[in-house]
Amino acid sequence: MLINVSGHVDEAGTCTLIKDAAFPEPFVSGLQYNAPARGVWNIVHVGMLIPKSHQIYVCAANCLRGVVLTAAEMGTLDRFSTIAVQENNVLEGDMEELIIEGVSDILNKLPQKPPAVLIFTACIHYFMGCDLELVYTELRKRYPDVTFMDCYMDPIMRKSGLTPDEKMKRQLYSILQPMEINKKSINIIGNNIPTDESSELIRIIRENGYELKDITFCKTYDEYLNMAESCANISYLPVAIPGGDYLQDKLGQKHLHLPLCYGFDEITKNLNTLREYLGLPKKEYADEKSAALNALKEAKKVIGGSKISIDYTSVPRPCGLARLLVENGFNVDRLYADSFTKWDKTDFDWLVKNKPDIKVYATVHAKMGVLDRKCSEKSLAIGQKAAYFTGSEYFVNIVEGGGMYGFDGIARLAGLMKEAFTCPKDVRKLIQIKGWRCGCCL
Repeated sequence: MLINVSGHVDEAGTCTLIKDAAFPEPFVSGLQYNAPARGVWNIVHVGMLIPKSHQIYVCAANCLRGVVLTAAEMGTLDRFSTIAVQENNVLEGDMEELIIEGVSDILNKLPQKPPAVLIFTACIHYFMGCDLELVYTELRKRYPDVTFMDCYMDPIMRKSGLTPDEKMKRQLYSILQPMEINKKSINIIGNNIPTDESSELIRIIRENGYELKDITFCKTYDEYLNMAESCANISYLPVAIPGGDYLQDKLGQKHLHLPLCYGFDEITKNLNTLREYLGLPKKEYADEKSAALNALKEAKKVIGGSKISIDYTSVPRPCGLARLLVENGFNVDRLYADSFTKWDKTDFDWLVKNKPDIKVYATVHAKMGVLDRKCSEKSLAIGQKAAYFTGSEYFVNIVEGGGMYGFDGIARLAGLMKEAFTCPKDVRKLIQIKGWRCGCCL
């Protein structure tokens, strides 16, 4: 699609009122724009969560640029290698040999063999019918002391089966092996950012004598492997569900999906699901609800009727957060989301009925690179993409929920909203940081 950028560009195809938006995909998929808001994590960041591991990417040189830059920005090039697929490899059909000998050459030159190697194959290997089973069998034979993990950089798979994020979050735990179950140990899985210690979720676990394990806590490879001994895995991000189900089948660990959400009834239900599993009585959480509502009231006094924009990278359920804010008197004006998940359907329907004039904007539509989309007045943005597209210096800089959970999470988010509306940020500087807060994994 060619666009004349010399004149006015209208919003057709990029924006719709929520009452007119088709669920779950309000926009037609086509040529895409990639906004320079880089806070979300990519496969390099996620793979680095495994301590002492080494990543090897096997693909064409053009595809390697992004992952190389990510490793360089993280300061982890010593744990990162590449194997470039060239035209002769395609023509001669020696893809298997390229991977086997390339990986062998890398490992033989490293000063010390890593305990785990994550090999990322790409689209070309599927196009060529590469025998990856043969590749991994040979590598495991050559290096019996190294654990090889099959990982994937395959954007061609984005529209079918597991998403790249879901697949990576599953593979992240795939090398864990069965251990004797410790009934006083529980994992939180699927997160890139540690959950706030003040959250009700963490307090339930710790105050009742359970050891909490999380890959974001792991400093050694053995600590990571010992996650296999826990009796249960808790996930609260949707992308972690396949990983939790996989570990339940493989290791016999109970999978409790307690979704990150913003409805008080659902939060209470999630917390009581955990309490029931631990043999604890149910709780109404009246004090915690009151504290969350008071925090929202305090934020409302500062923000008033100013417009609020929310993007899908900031929280897994943007409609759920929008509903919470609307119910508490805030003026939610925009949602930046190219599609919605099934988890957002109930809150989406509520917004259609109760706040039908909310604008839903695409983030990847080709027009978004040239569209005049700035807010002319002071507004609050929640998420980096919302800050970029609205041009607001007043934004809450979080991704994937920011580690906030439950009623405590709502209270903390309200505090961040109040702070953000008072203290402007350097948007250009902050939104360029890849893997926001990813330093926690190093």
